[in-house]
Amino acid sequence: MMSRRSIVSAVLVGVAVIIAGSGVAHAQLSDRGAFLATLDNTYQIVPNVTYHVASGVENKLDVYAPKNADGPVPVILLIHGGGWVGGLKETYVMRLLPYLEMGWAVVNVEYRMASVALAPAAVEDCLCSLRWIARNAEQYNLDASRVVVTGMSAGGHLALTTGMIPSSAGLDRQCAERAFSGPRAPDPANVAAIINWYGITDVVDLLAGPNTKGYAVEWLGSLENREEVAARVSPLTYVSRDVPPILTIHGDADPIVPYQHALRLQEKLNAASVPNELHTVAGGSHGRFNDEQTIEIYSKIFSFLSRHGVSGKGSTSQQD
Repeated sequence: MMSRRSIVSAVLVGVAVIIAGSGVAHAQLSDRGAFLATLDNTYQIVPNVTYHVASGVENKLDVYAPKNADGPVPVILLIHGGGWVGGLKETYVMRLLPYLEMGWAVVNVEYRMASVALAPAAVEDCLCSLRWIARNAEQYNLDASRVVVTGMSAGGHLALTTGMIPSSAGLDRQCAERAFSGPRAPDPANVAAIINWYGITDVVDLLAGPNTKGYAVEWLGSLENREEVAARVSPLTYVSRDVPPILTIHGDADPIVPYQHALRLQEKLNAASVPNELHTVAGGSHGRFNDEQTIEIYSKIFSFLSRHGVSGKGSTSQQD
């Protein structure tokens, strides 16, 4: 039986064949197709590493690290969506490809769903994944000073909270590991930027009133202090001049996460003089952007990161 690692590798190579193929049996590979076809030679894939244990659950992450890097490489911390009530990290593998092609490392994480633990559990878990990167940077040749956190929908919300919430908020207190004698794990990696794809910025707004969303109600459940907890896990609560640069991508016709959430975040970031951009997809829904829109978005992402000192190139010898 194939291991999970072999399955992931096979999927990536299969994707390469699909993308590279043009329907002509003897067509030559494009430069991009050639890279994708050799992806298994370029990257080591380490699936389902336990980074945190809570509520009797082993939270897992997958690592995609360049094999031939001549120095530490920047890291994408990818957080899947699903309204805090569903979703799997494996379904977001395709989202990794633009970063892998640039020679970056990727850490793809899962976290506790509402059925296992209510808020703020998912926020706590993702903060712990950031500390895992700091602890394991040397082993995987990761540059812990160049971590970019990204995610979609609830993953966008968690990307924001992971990059914005300071340790003083006390939401990373469960990140201690048995391997350490002290009560706390080492300091987290440095979040250099956040790429927020249509993420929730005000959880309170989704609990009652015209913007009520069932997924948010389920995540907070019947907590007696649910509005207090919702505010504690809302990115708007943590806007300050100390947060990293933030790029938000949001469709102005999004029926799942109100576009107003992106506007309100931008307004507060501007008031705090935080470098930020809002890329609005005109008529865009909740993701599912077309090819032209998606290509434009990734161009914006890499331009944004480059302007804010996060290299858009990896340092693998294959690309030199």
